[in-house]
Amino acid sequence: MANHSTQRQMEILEELRLSGSIRIQDLARRLDVSEETIRRNVRQMAASGVVRKVHGGVHLQEDALQEPSFQQRMGEQREAKQRIARHIANMIGNGDSLMLDIGSTTAYVAQALKRHSDLFVVTNSLSVANTLATRNNNRVFMAGGELRGHDGGSFGIEAMNFVRQFSVRYAILSAAAINAPTGFMLMDLQEAEFTRVIMQRAQMRIVAADATKFGKTAPVRITDPSRMDMLVTDRDPPSDLAASLRENEIDIQIAD
Repeated sequence: MANHSTQRQMEILEELRLSGSIRIQDLARRLDVSEETIRRNVRQMAASGVVRKVHGGVHLQEDALQEPSFQQRMGEQREAKQRIARHIANMIGNGDSLMLDIGSTTAYVAQALKRHSDLFVVTNSLSVANTLATRNNNRVFMAGGELRGHDGGSFGIEAMNFVRQFSVRYAILSAAAINAPTGFMLMDLQEAEFTRVIMQRAQMRIVAADATKFGKTAPVRITDPSRMDMLVTDRDPPSDLAASLRENEIDIQIAD
């Protein structure tokens, strides 16, 4: 049921992405389901702040499918992200190998690793590469391709083929939203595709995400939650999410 609900919400989001607003009865007709099914899903989405209910219809919240810029995200929840980053850095030893994605929290992880040495780092993030390259005998491999203007990330076939050449101990991953029915989600399809590739190339997959991500919804599901190994966050997840994570054998670690 949860998977069906998640798929339905993604379909609703896609319709709203095209039109901005739509009547409940029109959504039901387009998706070939009952109006009550649409209303139930819309209520859940409204509770997560993705959409806004109006009489007889639903509106996409302004900027619901757009992430803030990388610099804006670096300024949000700064202390929580720094605590998470220090916690993860304490797990990583000198000489370890790891992949880091384009997320703001993973950028803080890179900063927390500045005193480590002999690291083997693979990334598609210009911020991570700038932080860890040319210091302490680290080896840093930057995925190729055009860098995106808003976050300095490299994506596309070239970037994914590049990282497939490596096998590392840790993959440090970000998430835009985490909830019990769906698991881990991102706002951007390219980011999710890149994340799936680096997950395949790591022995341990660690999601670094602060508690503001709990209970939220984003358009792109990363993968089956059971493929993640650990969540490092700053506060205990809500009970339904914690139960889902435990069911998928994901280790929950709270940063001090």
